[in-house]
Amino acid sequence: MTLQIRDARARELAQELAEKRQVTMTVAVIQALEEELRRENAKTKLADRIARIAADLRAQAGAQGRAVTKAEIDAMWGHS
Repeated sequence: MTLQIRDARARELAQELAEKRQVTMTVAVIQALEEELRRENAKTKLADRIARIAADLRAQAGAQGRAVTKAEIDAMWGHS
């Protein structure tokens, strides 16, 4: 099956990448798509990232945690 690039910008980008890598446009497109799919597959889901951050913060706070002062809350909200 043939891949046809009809969009002018897509063609320009594919051609630029092909020239920089000194490969055909087909190879450049395949490489770019493979790399992008690797990045997508390596991404951590937002819920997992938040859970990891929450666990790290719990560990830093210790078993009892600590009270946050009014000054700290004001500073977080940008109040003086």
